[in-house]
Amino acid sequence: MIDFQEVMKRMKKILSLQMQKEKILDKDIAQALQLDPQYYAVIKKRKKIPFEAIAYFSQQYKVNMNWILLAQKPQYLT
Repeated sequence: MIDFQEVMKRMKKILSLQMQKEKILDKDIAQALQLDPQYYAVIKKRKKIPFEAIAYFSQQYKVNMNWILLAQKPQYLT
């Protein structure tokens, strides 16, 4: 089973590198996933992974979606 917290931890790692910020907030993740912050709060509480939003995010940032969801190598797409 894919763990919501682990997925968001990897999202924070990517955003931290991209934004050059050490502390990534929930609103930063919501913005990167192009989700309303209130909606992100709801899915975080329910631990519902926004697969479609992550797919668009991975395409935009050229990050392997398998790495985000399952921690499979390689991290970045070439």
